[in-house]
Order: sequence, then structure tokens, then C-alpha cells
Amino acid sequence: MSKRFNSLNGSDFLRMIVAAADGLKERAKQVNALNVFPVPDGDTGTNMSMTLSAGADELLKKPSGHLGKAAETLARGLLMGARGNSGVILSQLFRGFAKSVHDAAEVDAAGFAAALQSGVDTAYKAVAKPVEGTILTVAREAARQAVLYAKRTQDIAEVMREALAKGCEALNRTPDMLPVLKQVGVVDAGGQGLIYIYESFLSALLEMPAAEPLSSVHPAFGQSSAAGNANSPVAATDLAARAHAAGPVQAQLAAEQIEHGYCTEFIIVLPDRPEGRRTFHETTFREEMGRFGDSLLVVADEQLVKVHIHSEQPGDVMNYAMKYGELTRIKIENMREQHAQIVRGGEDSHAVSPTEANVPGALESGSDAGHSPSTPEQAQPARFGIVAVASGDGLADIFKSIGVDVVLHGGQTMNPSTENIVEAVRNVSAETVYVLPNNSNIILAARQAQELVEDRRVVVIPSKTIPQGIAAALAFQEHADAESNAQAMQSALDSVRSGQVTYAVRDTQMDGVTIRKGDFIGMLDNRIAVSDRSLAETCRKLLAEMIEDDENVLSIYSGEGVSERDTEELVRYLRERYPNLEVEVHFGGQPVYAYIFSVE
Repeated sequence: MSKRFNSLNGSDFLRMIVAAADGLKERAKQVNALNVFPVPDGDTGTNMSMTLSAGADELLKKPSGHLGKAAETLARGLLMGARGNSGVILSQLFRGFAKSVHDAAEVDAAGFAAALQSGVDTAYKAVAKPVEGTILTVAREAARQAVLYAKRTQDIAEVMREALAKGCEALNRTPDMLPVLKQVGVVDAGGQGLIYIYESFLSALLEMPAAEPLSSVHPAFGQSSAAGNANSPVAATDLAARAHAAGPVQAQLAAEQIEHGYCTEFIIVLPDRPEGRRTFHETTFREEMGRFGDSLLVVADEQLVKVHIHSEQPGDVMNYAMKYGELTRIKIENMREQHAQIVRGGEDSHAVSPTEANVPGALESGSDAGHSPSTPEQAQPARFGIVAVASGDGLADIFKSIGVDVVLHGGQTMNPSTENIVEAVRNVSAETVYVLPNNSNIILAARQAQELVEDRRVVVIPSKTIPQGIAAALAFQEHADAESNAQAMQSALDSVRSGQVTYAVRDTQMDGVTIRKGDFIGMLDNRIAVSDRSLAETCRKLLAEMIEDDENVLSIYSGEGVSERDTEELVRYLRERYPNLEVEVHFGGQPVYAYIFSVE
């Protein structure tokens, strides 16, 4: 590697984006050739390329060495230029990235990885019914790996390399998640487009030409999943030759499968005063708009509403939208005609003449949006899913960010019932569902639920604490088989030491420790280890027993009601007392426990 990147600023980010925009523009036709979902209109590459180019152009007009400002400019340009499902989702990935680095002039490897994860979280919120086997899956797996690997290295290029490798693995699995991809023998087009973007990011960081084959920078790449099998999924580079020999993959699907034929996009400029207009309420608008078609995405803030929908009556869509404000950036494409041109071998089937105008302002605030796939009947259960029990919004967000599908509210003093766990499991569309009780009092109920669910395999990983549950979730590997995952998750329970700080409600003596009512209690792996009148002293005594090597990693999850000052003082003490200890602080928001500690 020619250069180590221990920090990333706005200028570095600009170079990565320009490289990605140029690289994706060159490969847009290859991505188009893969496009069969949600409709076989063959324009995903074009849409993603034009979206990214719009963002890059905006960034080139307003460059900044401050990463937060540069990312914000990019996000604005992407949103205004977003085209198609894939383009809107791409804009949301970078919108979340921008929110994560908003105040940062530069970030380190952990900050970069966290920003990728924030992008995934924002994109998933923008899709009402996320479909696995798409760009979302690829983005999620890449970001998850980035977060994990950033704990091992400070080199951003190495983090990007590992994220890319994991993203490629996820891309190769997309046909197993979406039957239509397996039917025609391709990987997901949007996912492939994102991989091309990430390839260019890595190339820019390594100071190599963006078009250099990925196999030259990572030995895991360059292996074709289609070797010797014409019906197996193929990478875009292999597909180009196949398309010339056997015709485009879209020809394997009939135009009649496109139920709503017009891809319709526009932006509503909301008036300052809704005189003569309806007052905009996002939930109501999304519900009403949903009756006009599918593949609906709505992203809104106080000034603008970005709408994407597949509809059979685009005129009705726009007439309804005009009740809320003026329309701009209008684009309507006949997807059946696009499909027919692809089948006939026509070129430039994605040329459009959208009506556009300059729009003041940009979307900045977080929002939810909707997306309903045009072929939901084709969706099949994922191979795996995870249910975790936790209390506290912060802990719930943490579990979701590392891949847990359903977080069931519960814990100490609020144990969920067997019926609650059964319902949570049934809310996960997966063949095998792993359950993380995260409390010794919940394990039995989880095992009872295991016996009551008959339509899928349920595996209880007997985690007794939140840190054990997090370790087990991180040990899960999407590509592994069910038994290997169960063993890895079970083994992970012993890889962490768990500490919890709570308070005593009565005088007692337990585990050789004298406890008075109102004392703070420090529990080590469910054993009472210390007791003290002072919260700070209880934490210090407990951590002294937990930290056997100051080169460990300590994670602190602060509970509801704990002051930031208390946490800051604890961190300051730890850095003085244990200079080699890596300390991570997270807001858990959990009741009962002032702090939860994890040492690994």
C-alpha cells in the first residue's frame, strides 16, 4: 500500500467521490445489463451514475477541506439529482454519512466506518419495506465489516478494503435472496453499482487508477461465481460478454410483469404558508400516494419533498401532489418501452427530457420514507434472522446497527413472556432465527418459545448479559451455515466480561458482600462483586476486577438518568489509570442499570 490514511478530510473525500463518479459512468451499461428488479427496465446503472454525477458536480462547485461541509454539499447534490429507486437510496446512504460527520473537519478510521453505518441506517429508514438481496444488503454488510475492522486498524484504506470484500461477498449472495435474480442468473444491479463506487473509493485511497481490476488489490476478488455454469449468477464484467452472445437478461422477463409502467419522479416545493394548499403531513401523504402505484419513496423536510413512484397514471400522481405545492425536477419514463428497446437491442433507451428548475434549499433533517417493491410476491425468507431482548432506546439502536432484525423490549424487572418471544420470532422472515435473551431470567422463556414455533428453526443462544448478546451478534456471519453460526455465537459468550452497576432496594448480604439499602452494587458476570455509597467508587472498584490487561477494549453503556459529567469523569479516570485501555462510550438508555460494562 503506497500510503496510509489515518484521517480523511474534505479534500480526500472529494477525490474519492470524483473517482467514483467517473468509474461508475464508465460502467453504467454493465450495471444496466444486470437490472431486473424491481422492474426489468435496465436503467439502474444510468440512474446511479447520473445521481452520483449530480452530487460530484455540486461538490466540485463548492469544494471544502472540512469533511462535514463537503459531505453536506454532496448529500444536497445527490438528493436534488437522485433518479430511480437506486439513485434515491444512494442519496440516502450519503445523507446518513453526512449527518454522521457533520461537525468533523476530518475523521479517523472509526469515524469513517461509523459514517458508513449511519448511511445504512438512514437508507433503511427511507424504505418502508426493505427487500433483502438489493443495494441495501450490500451496503449493510460492507458497513458492518467496516465498523468491526476499524477496531483493528487506524488505516482508512484497510477499512475500505475489508468493507469492499464483505460487500462483494454479500453481492454474490443476492441471487439466493431474490428469486428473480436467480431466475435470470445475475447479481443485484444496485448492489453491483455500489461495489463499483466502493472500488473507486479504495482505488483513490491507494492512489491507483480507478479502473484497475479489483483482483490486483485483494486476492478474494477476481473469482467468478459463474465459472462453468451459464445459469449461475455472474458479475457485471462477465455479463457484458454473455449479453452479446445470448441477448440481454431482461429478455427473459416479459413486459407484462411490469404492473405499473411509468417511473415518475419529481420534487414538491412546499409553500411557506399553505394558503390554497393542503398542509403537508408525511405519513398521510405517503399513504395517499401509495394508492397510485408501488416502489414508492418519499423523502421530506420542511421545504422539499422528493417523490419516486412507479404508477400507471402519472398524471393522477402529479395532480394529487400539486395540492401540496409547486412541482419541479419532473421526470417520467415508460418502463415497458425501455424494456422493449432493450429486448430489441436498442441503444440509449434511458434518454429522458426531465423538466427541471433551480430549487432553493436542500433536505437536511432526518425523515422516514416509503418503498413498496413491485414484486413482493417474489420475496422469500432470508436464511437467517436475529431477535434480541434489550431495554433502552440506545441499546436497541446498537443491536439494530449490528444486524439484529427485531429488538424485543425487556430485561431485568421486565421479562418478556414466551408469547412475546414467539411473536418476535414470527416477525422475522427467515429460515433460521437466533434468539439472544441477554438475561438469565429470560433464557427459559426463550427455550419455551423455541418449542412453540414450528414453521422455522429457532436457536436460543443463552446470553445472560447485554455485552454477551452484542458479542454473539457480532460473531454471526451471513455466509456461514446455521450450525457454524450457532457455535460461533455460543463461543462468543465467553469472549467478554460483563459488568453492571445498579442500586440496592434493601439491606442484605450476598456473595460475601454486605449491602445497605441505597448502595450502588457492582455485578461481575451476574455475581455481586462490590458495593459502595458512591456511584463513581462502585464503578472504579468493579472495573478494577474486570480489567485484567490494560490493553483490552472497554465498552461503556450509560443508562437513563446518568449525567454526562459522571461519564466524562469516569472516562478521564480510566485513561489516567489505564493508559493503554481502549475506551468506547455508548448511550444505552437502559433502566435499572446506571452502567453496563463490557471488557474484551
